[in-house]
Amino acid sequence: MSFTSSLVHDFVKRLEHGQPTENTTRHVEIPWFDIGDASDRELLVTHSSPCSFTLGTGASIYTDVLIPALTAARREVILVTCFWAGSATLSALHDALVKLAAHRRALLNDARSRGTTPTPPLRVRVCFSSRSLLQKLLHPQSRDGYIYPPSSWQAALGLPNPALLESAAIQLQAKSLFLLPFSVMHPKFVIVDRQRAFIPSCNVSWEPWLEGCVEVTGPAVSGLLSFYSRTWEPEHGGVQPPLERNHLLEPPAFDVRMAGLALVASAAHRRAALLPESPSPIPTLLLPSSCHRNPHFRPFPWQKDPRPPGTPLNVALLALLDGARRSIYVQTPNLTCQAVLRAVLSALQRGVDVDIVTSRNLMLLEQLVTAGTTTSWCLRSLLRRFRKLERSKPESLSAEMELGHVPLGRLRISYFRPRPSLKMRTHTKEEEPVHSHLKLIMVDDKYTVLGSGNLDRASWYTSQELGILFHSTDLANTVGTEVDCVLADRLELVFDSAAP
Repeated sequence: MSFTSSLVHDFVKRLEHGQPTENTTRHVEIPWFDIGDASDRELLVTHSSPCSFTLGTGASIYTDVLIPALTAARREVILVTCFWAGSATLSALHDALVKLAAHRRALLNDARSRGTTPTPPLRVRVCFSSRSLLQKLLHPQSRDGYIYPPSSWQAALGLPNPALLESAAIQLQAKSLFLLPFSVMHPKFVIVDRQRAFIPSCNVSWEPWLEGCVEVTGPAVSGLLSFYSRTWEPEHGGVQPPLERNHLLEPPAFDVRMAGLALVASAAHRRAALLPESPSPIPTLLLPSSCHRNPHFRPFPWQKDPRPPGTPLNVALLALLDGARRSIYVQTPNLTCQAVLRAVLSALQRGVDVDIVTSRNLMLLEQLVTAGTTTSWCLRSLLRRFRKLERSKPESLSAEMELGHVPLGRLRISYFRPRPSLKMRTHTKEEEPVHSHLKLIMVDDKYTVLGSGNLDRASWYTSQELGILFHSTDLANTVGTEVDCVLADRLELVFDSAAP
């Protein structure tokens, strides 16, 4: 592929060294990609055509982008999320499926009356990991997960009546997968007809947080489909049965917005086209991260963290941070992974500018349980170490140059906050995000990573995650511009080493 050769070489080399040994494979959970296998390597080191990038709250992204895309499917919808809960998002999804069922029933009745071939079934797969604390405590401890019987769909999951869906030839299955104590399946993605994929940061849940979603087509969708199959349908051996296609029989795309789907508005909602004039797909890394149950990866807070598991996502992020030359931009809900903090400090010592945007007091209990620390404590520790470096450097730039020292990079740290002018407008119907849940890393204005992975200990050591890395200056510029627009008046500056 046309990636910067050094990045791919470093990624593959590190990943080969991080593959599980005979003593650790029993602790590696779902799924694992073998970088030594050529077919697996092609699924990870690939290309894609990014179509759009959307920012907003979870409900605004679902109602504006994801629900219209999945209800426009002709043959198959795969919806994977981590948390599933009663919310405006779930209500909108329920209503959209009801409208889709009515549309398909009309097509089936018309085919019957004409004596023509009926509309083929629509295969729908709903997959999630967490619904409640009790659900996780009582969840079957098997990689086969739990398939919800249709009789429970309405009461437990907020889905439409099974008879209604069956009458419309919608073949739905709902499944959950969770392994105690902390092995949650954290990825979120939607695949439509195996041709289009969406990778959002948001769950099917109620939180009005700032989220992001990237839409892609191209070869990377095949890798994402394999990731889905290895996790949620392992009985197929990591390969999905082919979809039978007959374009003469496929129904016209259904536009749920024309059918009256209510949009959830957000003051932070923005949608931008990505590379609309690009003549060819761009280099892309698909970055899965297996969940782990090994107690070795959960030391006591006072113990030093071991090296993070050598998953594709962990390896790629460390390779990016270690290879950064000019700038690193990080936006993450939490930042408690010591390996990341060490890499950030090392980059600053190399003269790389680092800009960190995170949330204050988000999921504190989860941070303490999974990491034994919090984001604010970790940032204070980072600042102490950075100031120590500042005190040890020569007094002038010329003195640094004479001694062969590289000037420290600029460090900026900000907390996300609601826009004050909108927070006070209680009468508005627009959702104002109260925390940032976006997961975004940009390096040297040409590498962009999006997905589900936080820079906290849970994402790096125990949870299953999914990231996608794009090598494109144009894409990085577009994403950066959109994020800057949304963050205007929504940041509380904590530290800026360049401030007087």
